[in-house]
Amino acid sequence: MAELPIEIDAATLEDALARDEVVLVDVREPYEWEAGRIPGAHHVPLDQLGPRSGRPPLDGEKPIVFQCRVGGRSLLAAQAFRQHGYPAASLQGGILDWAAGGRALEPDGGTVAEH
Repeated sequence: MAELPIEIDAATLEDALARDEVVLVDVREPYEWEAGRIPGAHHVPLDQLGPRSGRPPLDGEKPIVFQCRVGGRSLLAAQAFRQHGYPAASLQGGILDWAAGGRALEPDGGTVAEH
């Protein structure tokens, strides 16, 4: 995948996930994750996230796309990771935009929790 802009839209993310070109990391709180999530996402709450952890999915093998509810927390994560040399981006509009486009959430019947 070409270099990621700092923010990508849901359609771009959907395409990148289908081609297995990025790692998606959901930085929301555990209760938000349990309510509903983007299929294939990894969960690392923002307060547990560190660019030097070196653990999958943060090992630098693929560009990282962070997502949260509306894009604010994930943008902070993407900016921090970029400062440490990681190819990282944020899902613009967050999981709200993802779901508004009719895209799937897990588990079946999943919803976007209030923050």
